[in-house]
Amino acid sequence: MNSHIMMSEGQMYTPPGGPPRVSPPDPAIYAAMGADAIVQMIEDFYTELERSWLRPMFPHDMVAASRKSAAFFIGLLGGPPLYHQLYGNPAMRARHMPFPIDEAARQEWLRCFDVVLADAPTRYHFPPEHLPGFRAFLEAFSRWMVNTAT
Repeated sequence: MNSHIMMSEGQMYTPPGGPPRVSPPDPAIYAAMGADAIVQMIEDFYTELERSWLRPMFPHDMVAASRKSAAFFIGLLGGPPLYHQLYGNPAMRARHMPFPIDEAARQEWLRCFDVVLADAPTRYHFPPEHLPGFRAFLEAFSRWMVNTAT
C-alpha cells in the first residue's frame, strides 16, 4: 500500500513515513532559557508568521495564539506541561487539519522559525549546542503537519 494517501473530499492526505521518529528536544533547553524567554521567542516567531503568506491560517489575535503555542513549547523544551494543563492533549495533527498545509506552507513555517532561531542563543539564551536537535525536531514535526498533497 502506498505510504501516503490522497483521498476524496472529507478524507486526508497522510505524509510518507507516518508520525515523526525523532527525539524530543533536550530538557536542558528549558533549564537554560526559562519560561519567559521561550514565550518571547514564540511571540517573535508569531510576528514572523504574521508577516508571512501563512497569516490567514492563524487567529486574529496573534499574541493569544503565540501564548498558546508557547505553552506547548515550554513543555516540549523541558518545562512544566502547561499546554496539557490548560488545553488537554495537544493532538497537533488533528488541530491543524482545518487548514490546508502543503509542503510550501511547511517550508514557509520553517523559514519563519529559522529567522527567529538565527539569533536565539544571544536573544533568548537558547543553548547553541541544542539548536541542531531542536531544528531536527521542527523538521520532523512540521512534516507530520502536512495534510495536503502538492
